[in-house]
Amino acid sequence: MQHTEIIKVLRTEPSLHEIMVRGWVRSFRSNRFIALNDGSTIHNLQCVVDFESFEESLLKKITVGAAIEVIGHLVESQGQGQAVEIQVAKIKVLGEADPEEVKRTILSPKRHSMEFLREQAHLRVRTNTFGAVMRLRSKLAFAIHEYFQKNGFYYMHAPIITGSDAEGAGEMFRVSALDPKNPPLDEQGNIDYKQDFFEKETNLTVSGQLEAETFAMGLGKVYTFGPTFRAENSNTSRHLAEFWMIEPEVAFCDLDGNMDLAEDFIKYVIQFALDNCQDDLEFLENRLLDEEKNKPQTERSEMSLREKLRFVLENNFKRVSYTEAIEILKRSKPNQKKKFKYLIEEWGADLQSEHERYLVEKHFKCPVILFDYPANIKSFYMRLNDDGKTVRAMDVLFPGIGEIVGGSQREERYDVLKQKMEVMGIPQDELYWYLDLRKFGTAVHSGFGLGFERLVQFVTGMGNIRDVIPYPRTPGNAEF
Repeated sequence: MQHTEIIKVLRTEPSLHEIMVRGWVRSFRSNRFIALNDGSTIHNLQCVVDFESFEESLLKKITVGAAIEVIGHLVESQGQGQAVEIQVAKIKVLGEADPEEVKRTILSPKRHSMEFLREQAHLRVRTNTFGAVMRLRSKLAFAIHEYFQKNGFYYMHAPIITGSDAEGAGEMFRVSALDPKNPPLDEQGNIDYKQDFFEKETNLTVSGQLEAETFAMGLGKVYTFGPTFRAENSNTSRHLAEFWMIEPEVAFCDLDGNMDLAEDFIKYVIQFALDNCQDDLEFLENRLLDEEKNKPQTERSEMSLREKLRFVLENNFKRVSYTEAIEILKRSKPNQKKKFKYLIEEWGADLQSEHERYLVEKHFKCPVILFDYPANIKSFYMRLNDDGKTVRAMDVLFPGIGEIVGGSQREERYDVLKQKMEVMGIPQDELYWYLDLRKFGTAVHSGFGLGFERLVQFVTGMGNIRDVIPYPRTPGNAEF
């Protein structure tokens, strides 16, 4: 007999046929009612045991955390909270869980802090919260691929080991096969990377964008979706050292087309989550509402989780130039009353999360796309505008989170790109191939990057980015 997933059982009508289910015990009440969960749904399946029909030694092994197999008839439930339940005919304990051991873990049936859950990341997916988050993460990943495949994009795998720094930030993890205790040195006493595996300095990638551009200029429309790495020493709720990035690149597409793509893409993925993850979203929404009861009224969200998702779907994204946004922020009450941590005093300021959220949540009351940023605060590859001081960059800003997407029209003019690289100290010999693209049939092209964990954080309402990735990599933490 094949076992049936609990999500399917809960949607099945009562039947005279026996069914088999397998899962982990969430609770066992009165030696009679087993709450069983197999990870396929947030909901448990109630299995009703006639304890007089089973050996006491067997029943004692049915403890929280144990893996069991149950065979029985699916009947209409007599209790509240579920439509159907299983009348148990046979039970098999597949894997025991010592109750004393369970007490010291997050499997014990009581509330645990998020910090404690992170300490037991190998078990946390068996909690309701993380089961819901990780099912949503999986569905969102599927929706991303579905959107691009439906719209004629080709999926390309950008290299994870690279000799170039796409962002020019220098905050990269080095990759080396040299002996760290006794590396070979050159005549100047520096590490001789010519003797290393790749015969040059290499790093883990911060972005697949530059490589994706090369493919866009041959295949037209491509996207990458893979891990990226930043060696930033940022211990915040918004940063990870290892995270996943979605990066589409499109040939013959200007900034307006890029903004259209970003808005359409985000709305598609969020709609997919609302259509396909209702149970998990409802659970996470109720969890958030419970959390907010402990906050002062001023810190509570004005919208529930699903209202926030619908808010994004139902509003056109407001397109505002950086220059206009600076004027709005300069005149804003928080700025004039010095409530912003970073005061906006002049054009050219690098906007912080507090400014982005003010524009979205207080001023425009809808998602915002800022465009045409100062060239000196943006990357070398962004197309220079005719004014010589701004570039064709754009950021998509969301309520509660600030920037969720960053992108630009890429600089397609060889001479301009070469000059920008010289000014910004970007080594041209390493990126000769990137300049080469501008020699052989150059064309207007654009793209953007979206940090997948930021998207998962927004859709699930989780407050810390470490709680939307299976095993977070942060400063001082590479466990599991």
